[in-house]
Amino acid sequence: MRRFVTPTIVLAVFGLLVGGLYRYVFDEVSEADIANYLRSAVHGAGLTLAVWGVHLYFTSRSSAWIRRWPFIIELLVRTITTACIVVIVAIGLEAILYPYGVAVRWIVGDLPKIMGISLALSFVITAVYELIRMIGGRTLVNVVLGRYRRPTREERVLLFLDLVGSTTLAEGMGELRVQELLTRFFFDIDEAIVVHGGEVHAYVGDEVIVTWPVKTGRPARRCLDCVFAIQDRLAELADRYQKEFGVIPAFRAGLHAGPVVISECGDSRRQVAYFGDTVNVTARLQQHCKEAGRPLLVSGELLRLLPSADDLAIEPFGATQLRGRAALVEVFAVDRRAAAAA
Repeated sequence: MRRFVTPTIVLAVFGLLVGGLYRYVFDEVSEADIANYLRSAVHGAGLTLAVWGVHLYFTSRSSAWIRRWPFIIELLVRTITTACIVVIVAIGLEAILYPYGVAVRWIVGDLPKIMGISLALSFVITAVYELIRMIGGRTLVNVVLGRYRRPTREERVLLFLDLVGSTTLAEGMGELRVQELLTRFFFDIDEAIVVHGGEVHAYVGDEVIVTWPVKTGRPARRCLDCVFAIQDRLAELADRYQKEFGVIPAFRAGLHAGPVVISECGDSRRQVAYFGDTVNVTARLQQHCKEAGRPLLVSGELLRLLPSADDLAIEPFGATQLRGRAALVEVFAVDRRAAAAA
């Protein structure tokens, strides 16, 4: 839930400002005192957070039932639900903040305006949130600023992580059932990625590609901790997966760091794409996990970015020729010491 703390605070402050602005624009000058401005600010924050709460519900696993319906039905249900919540919260806050009770004049005059503003805010919040979910927060900012209109070279940490045995699972479970498993798998590991500062670049079949910027003087340990957190999360959910799918998902992962060329490409469908040897090496590291018999392999380039840590078990594989690549790569298997001992 930590991933929602920052946007909740930002939206609360935004709601306070909108509430104060509403008082300034629509109310009479005689009512423009500090107490009324504070009431309107609290009203605005409450309504904004109510809209945000509805949005969070409809983007959580609890609302999976509605995502099985046609999009137009989902949109209609979300709109009606938001409108009802806005009315309830608006009237409730009016009764609390103004002890003389809810006036008919307020219901006839102000409530329709408040509903209109709240629904407009709901649309904006949903649009921005969905854009962030589609291309990532940092990438969205860079796209808006035009950073990737021309190829840009950046230092990045890349993680390629895929589900083990998806082809075999598809033969035994069927493609539709495996897709449900993949959807659940990607959903369950997402919080670990976000909490550790990662940003999902793409889902490719049964694989997810995650990226972190490499900043000077900043250790890259969080990418390793992300993989360990994913392991812990899957262990927590093992019984649920076994009960629902008859299998406990496992993964193989490769981590590498180096220069990446990032650019917008395409025309009818624009996409931010990553190019370069770093991408290829990371993909090959992930594929080499099967041959090495290890769930996580990292390159020497990444390992040199890590701070020294006594809790890590590092097993060197030496200079390795990865499939499809002539140059040798230093490869290491990394695990937590307790897990390695077990």
